[in-house]
Amino acid sequence: MSGASTLPDGPLVAFYGDDYTGSSAAMEALTFAGLPTILFLEPPTPERLVSIGQYRGIGIAGTARAKDPAWMEQNLPPAFAVLAGIGAPIAHYKVCSTFDSSPQIGSIGRAIDLAVPQLGGAWHPLLVGSPAMGRYQMFGHLFAAVNGVGHRLDRHPTMSRHPVTPMDESDLGRHLAKQTARSIGLIDFVTMANGGADLALMRARAAGTEIISLDVLDQPSLIEAGRLIWEYRGERLFVAGSQGVEQALVAYWRSAGLIADSKPDLRLAGVERIACVSGSCSPVTAAQIAHAADNGFDIERLDATRAVDAVEWTREIGRAAERALAALASGRDALLITASGPDDPAIGALNAAIEASGATASGVNERIGAGLGQALDSILETARLPRAVVAGGDTSGHALQAMGIYALTAIAPLAEGAPLNRASSDRAHANIEIALKGGQVGGIDLFCRARDGG
Repeated sequence: MSGASTLPDGPLVAFYGDDYTGSSAAMEALTFAGLPTILFLEPPTPERLVSIGQYRGIGIAGTARAKDPAWMEQNLPPAFAVLAGIGAPIAHYKVCSTFDSSPQIGSIGRAIDLAVPQLGGAWHPLLVGSPAMGRYQMFGHLFAAVNGVGHRLDRHPTMSRHPVTPMDESDLGRHLAKQTARSIGLIDFVTMANGGADLALMRARAAGTEIISLDVLDQPSLIEAGRLIWEYRGERLFVAGSQGVEQALVAYWRSAGLIADSKPDLRLAGVERIACVSGSCSPVTAAQIAHAADNGFDIERLDATRAVDAVEWTREIGRAAERALAALASGRDALLITASGPDDPAIGALNAAIEASGATASGVNERIGAGLGQALDSILETARLPRAVVAGGDTSGHALQAMGIYALTAIAPLAEGAPLNRASSDRAHANIEIALKGGQVGGIDLFCRARDGG
């Protein structure tokens, strides 16, 4: 056990997020606990690392959730080398709280295999539950709430029929075992609650278990998970999991008196006008789009089938940006979308267009996300807007890359898992405020709240 009465100086957590929206959620958990955190949108140069000051969390946002193992093998080791160089006691591979992954796309197991040689540790906790996000793990099975109703992940209305990584298994140990040969164990919530976690961890490690999943169901189990990670970190520890990792550490540090049990006074101010883009196909986002349409937003639908051709897509993006600027000039807010929910006929039309063209789905999706970023970039610069929202986990990564933004810092809460951030860029829209919203994140009024504050 390696607990201490005070936290060490310097960075406490260094993390790589496998999508941009989830990465900002990990940053949020630390920042709003009074632990300043910066999120880079690509592995930072040594010069940028030198200039980051006394940040307690340092993250790198990526797009690994949408990539195959070959891409991971080429791109993740350099990012993990940066994390190793930061020297934080906890290194974290941040995954979506619905564990989006398969052996072919977004393989969490392959990421773990690539991370362990560089980031090490005597064991590797897996922590996915996040009660604040409505994510609960019980006896190794993950549940996710939608509109207050809990669903086992393989029966979840969205994740069970996700177009890229459908979840047909709620037992995360079984799901992960398809992606890595490493041994996987579990400390269940009963053991966490009855004081047996230390002994269970000791026995699992003695048996050679490498990855140990931690059930998180409520605040006490969240604190206990944080305690196990922190007190048994050794010289350093590599952890895989959702933003629940940072939330668990914060919960334990507060309970142990290592950080103040208070939150900074961070208020979300309103703005006069806002521009938003969405590549999300989730029903949650669909409801948010419909609410925005009823509350002052002009919804500009893009024809995503044009994205199979680069020239046609550029033209479509230009037309959409012009329509959005006209809406802003008329006094309405602008929201560009590619679809409204999983049953939107636009999704089937896009899939048919991809098949007919011979293009790859991943390439077209990247083009769509980048195009939305280019449209938003043009709108923000022309209309001189101070704030924006990007909806969609994969969309956010491609969009922000296209916008030339290289880092984010969280400045105010917007929705759990989707803070409002200050963007760092070398271009004209440096210091804009931007929120990245995952498909399952936020209340029905999210776009309106981003505009109106509160």
